[in-house]
Amino acid sequence: MQQLLLLCVATLSAAFVASLPPGLLNMNAAKTSVERGKKNGVTFGLGVGFMVMLQAYLAVRISKFLSRNPEVIEMLMQAALVIFGILAVFFFIKGKKQPKDAMEFVGGKKRGSFSKGVFLAALNLLTIPYYAGMNTFFHSQGFMNYTIMDEVIFIISAGGGTFLAMYLYVFYFDKMEQKTNRFSKNANYILSGLMVVLFALTLFKLFLN
Repeated sequence: MQQLLLLCVATLSAAFVASLPPGLLNMNAAKTSVERGKKNGVTFGLGVGFMVMLQAYLAVRISKFLSRNPEVIEMLMQAALVIFGILAVFFFIKGKKQPKDAMEFVGGKKRGSFSKGVFLAALNLLTIPYYAGMNTFFHSQGFMNYTIMDEVIFIISAGGGTFLAMYLYVFYFDKMEQKTNRFSKNANYILSGLMVVLFALTLFKLFLN
């Protein structure tokens, strides 16, 4: 039970923090809330969370397949190392280059809030490698053992953490709007720091073995 709780908290936190910096998804969650009401904003967030769960499922399948082949475990760890390194640099540069002007909402064809959330979340190509790397790290630390319960907890927590971030934008964006630029920079730097920590821990794990 303690292992499952740890997996749940770690995955939920990783998903929540990754979804905090203002971007395509959370800014459109705020837009939907302003234009169509908070109920539609929440529905949009549910669509995003649903797609993230599907992407997390694919990430688990990829990591599980590779982990069943002992000869590629070290290769998998090296891949996770590369992913964390790239993401650390990506988030750091994103924080540095954050525009001073307020972010613009992304327009598009009118569609149901849920399907719009699913569609826009599907455009985020970083989600699968992010969760694949996270999944690999959790497995190397011993609290992701690829049991059915482990996989369900990981997938639901990934979607839940993402939805929680969308929820905050739906209900509190008006209070955050004046501080969006500073908040975005800090959130990106926090993410970059998190990736550096995971990079260091994964590197240590490789050399320890």
